[in-house]
Amino acid sequence: MTEAPSRLTLRRPDDWHVHLRDGAMLQAVLPATARVFARAIVMPNLKPPVTTVEAALAYRERILSALPDGAQFTPLMTAYLTDDLDPAVLEKGFRAGVFTAAKLYPANATTNSAAGVTNLDTIAPVLERMEALGMPLLIHGEVTDSAIDIFDREAVFIERHLIPLRERYSGLKVVLEHITTAQAVDYVSGRSPLLAATITPHHLHLNRNAMFAGGLRSDFYCLPVVKRETHRRALVKAATSGEPCFFLGTDSAPHPRAGKESACGCAGIFNALHALESYAAVFEREEALHQLEAFASEFGPRFYGLPLNSGTVTLERTPLDVPARLVGPFPPSADEGPLPDDQAPVLFHGGDTLPWRITAISSVAQTGIA
Repeated sequence: MTEAPSRLTLRRPDDWHVHLRDGAMLQAVLPATARVFARAIVMPNLKPPVTTVEAALAYRERILSALPDGAQFTPLMTAYLTDDLDPAVLEKGFRAGVFTAAKLYPANATTNSAAGVTNLDTIAPVLERMEALGMPLLIHGEVTDSAIDIFDREAVFIERHLIPLRERYSGLKVVLEHITTAQAVDYVSGRSPLLAATITPHHLHLNRNAMFAGGLRSDFYCLPVVKRETHRRALVKAATSGEPCFFLGTDSAPHPRAGKESACGCAGIFNALHALESYAAVFEREEALHQLEAFASEFGPRFYGLPLNSGTVTLERTPLDVPARLVGPFPPSADEGPLPDDQAPVLFHGGDTLPWRITAISSVAQTGIA
């Protein structure tokens, strides 16, 4: 095993899949993302969902208003697809620079997805318009058929829906988000410059045993659920491969403690506070730290046709003790008031020690390892 560097400076990264929520939760979690990531694709599954240009503009303004003073962060807004969404709405928002992409949630697949798409045939006009515009389609790739085992839902979605969709709309730009299986890796890998996938830190660290270690661990419940170790290893290989079709998307999804520890616990893991350090731990174990910058900072913007960031983030190899819950220096604003304990989101890696910590974030464009 080669000796790991003690210091790593990367071009400032972007998060190509994040849930910022709204209200007090937005105030509490946004600084964690905005501190490290220059841009983020913001998920539209609010209540009500973001289905209009006006709603996206209003949500973007709430995000910008909640930023800490001096933060340099750009939210990239997405449209929530429904069975009856007018293609003209998408075109208007995309041409105006409001919608960066559109999100396909199969109805009832995950949090706040009840208004999602029930049948791909119903949105054929939308997909045709998006293909013509070059507008990316972001997919939560799971079937919702109760007869399908929850651990098989991603693989079945690829076979039943994604393959026919891409055959029908061969010019459509597609991101299969938060992939969790070897089947997804195999399908995306090297297939087309119009096809990509995001990979989360928690799916790189966890296999499905983690949900049951010492009892039922609701903190590790997310959708898509974590899978067998063979699938986790496939994801790690993909993320560290240097293939440009795989890039960073945290799927950071905060829920209050009361929501995670309930009779019907919420799906989602809040990892934004130490996401980059979490990825670095995986890449170091694989002796692939030299691939981290491309995965975190280059492949995503190139797929979306956006410029690379000019700032940098420096990590040093020194232990980072992660608190169990979200505490300072990222409190909610005084206007909202502090989140009570049962409403504060639980942190991924909470109570653990990560080997890397961020020591500097700069606007100077200088990268390298030492």
